Amino acid sequence: RSLTMEKRDFSEISDTCKWESPDYEPWFPVSEKSNPLTRDIDKSSPNHIVRLLAACDAQMFQKDTGTTYQRLFSDSVVLTMLEVARTVEQILRDPEDSLVVLSGCGTSGRLAFLMASCFNRALRDRQQNTVYSYIIAGGDRALLTSLEASEDDPKLGMLTLEKLCEGKRRVLFIGISCGLSAPFVAGQLDFCLKHPDIYTPVLVGFNPVTQAREETMPGYSLTFREVVQRMEEQRGQRAFIINPAVGPEAISGSSRMKGGSATKILLETILAAAHTAAFTNTHVTRRVLLDMMRGYERVYSVTYSHSDQIATLLQTAGLSLQCGGRVCYLSWGSLGLVGLIDASECIPTFGADYEDIRGFISGGYQDMDNIEGDLTSLGSQFCIAHEDFVSLVLPTLSDRDTVLLLYTCHDDVGDVEKMVHRVREKTSNLHSLYHGLEGDTAQWELSSKLVLNAVSTGSHVLKGKIYRNHMVDLQVTNSKLYHRAIHILQVRTHARTHEALLKAIYHVEQLPEDITSAGASCHNDYHPVAFTSVIRKCFERHYDTQQLYHPRHPRTIPINIPPQQIHRRHNLKLHSTLPSPTLIRGIPQLSKKKKRPFFRILSFKDNL
Repeated sequence: RSLTMEKRDFSEISDTCKWESPDYEPWFPVSEKSNPLTRDIDKSSPNHIVRLLAACDAQMFQKDTGTTYQRLFSDSVVLTMLEVARTVEQILRDPEDSLVVLSGCGTSGRLAFLMASCFNRALRDRQQNTVYSYIIAGGDRALLTSLEASEDDPKLGMLTLEKLCEGKRRVLFIGISCGLSAPFVAGQLDFCLKHPDIYTPVLVGFNPVTQAREETMPGYSLTFREVVQRMEEQRGQRAFIINPAVGPEAISGSSRMKGGSATKILLETILAAAHTAAFTNTHVTRRVLLDMMRGYERVYSVTYSHSDQIATLLQTAGLSLQCGGRVCYLSWGSLGLVGLIDASECIPTFGADYEDIRGFISGGYQDMDNIEGDLTSLGSQFCIAHEDFVSLVLPTLSDRDTVLLLYTCHDDVGDVEKMVHRVREKTSNLHSLYHGLEGDTAQWELSSKLVLNAVSTGSHVLKGKIYRNHMVDLQVTNSKLYHRAIHILQVRTHARTHEALLKAIYHVEQLPEDITSAGASCHNDYHPVAFTSVIRKCFERHYDTQQLYHPRHPRTIPINIPPQQIHRRHNLKLHSTLPSPTLIRGIPQLSKKKKRPFFRILSFKDNL
């Protein structure tokens, strides 16, 4: 197949730019709007789910149309990236007492960790001192599980940054907040602005400045928008804002998807260009940045040219989740970090159990190389090595479960082959995502991220965790998710949404004043907010007929019956005949061919 997505693949998809209209959900920021492309994704087949996700991801690369929003390739965005890359280049040329800090919450913090680890590894390969560090709200535990309440603490963010940078004379701080909303990051940015002799702050997000959150942050006198406005006053001199719009997420507000991918593209482009310039005695140019980003666009095209195989994997994973089985990612190298990140995100997004979708990396914490080191003492959820999979999961593995191997041409084929034999003794649902010689590690990571996001999101759609394109088992664990829950109820019901949500949280019919007058973050102190999926509760409490009213027509959601019936699908069974994936005999690395495809998705049902 052509490496470029064929136009006919999406001929039936319309409304690609409808979200840009000022009349489309004007009360929500771009990152929280519902995407008109996916409004019926909950009723779609696996193949169509993948096509819709591909269409949404394509919005990342849309050219600037001269509307309100700047895009990934807009001159203003590229020029800001150029300035930041040159700042990184200066630090690489003179690294003494200097630091580049990447920080974020949830997915943004996990990507900060991934990139800091990747570029430090590149420096060590050159026998250079490392200059990158990361901060994630909640500490290293948040790399593997949901600890999103810590996002709401701007002072904690500030203190964490100050401690990390103690003794440094020059710090480039890159704060990532897809919705321009995380108080933890805002506190860090504000701290940088107060110490311009040491800190240069960079904000990365995907909303216009005018859509930054206006709510006063807990224990702080400022709003996120006020911090960003202060940055704008120094923009291009001592502060930088990179905030292209990439369109609403396929699942409303799920910034782990496009927001995460665009974060990776932007920051890897900046850092890779700086490394190239610093170590080849050249300069970062606009042309270099554009060429790198177009390379990522090609990664998108090549990845989704395998849509049929991705859909097969999605359907297999969905069947596993529907029948109480598990999905396990077994990965090697940095792809293991991508797998761990994707699996950890399913817990807050879909109200999933940590065993539903779980990631493992070959060398465990030695390969992970996180600041706090081995976390296995915290419980089985933090056991991430392949040997943990063999001891904890493999004994109970069955045909209800799906296993996906992720590896590249640089990984140990013998190790992969041994794992294949062990897993095949337990389940026939064994698949592999393999990357060949073409491309580099960063591109393989993005490609793997797109595939895993499609699989984990699509399988939960099939399980019944999505209504239209909204999460219904969202865990409301911080102010951002509290406002997202309000948004979902506001769009899909006629209830008094704020009151409806609080009644569901506190299990009361009448709300006392101390509850109604409290800020969103105050409700995080009450356990039902942190551990209960309240969206579905609101539906159950306020709609005795179990009907949700959509502005165009009523749609019945029979909440307490199997998800197959919710979606009006045939009642698929585990051993139903599935579309056949690409079947390739043996492990791909054993091929003697010099040229290999960018990646293959294959099944190990044939004999090795």
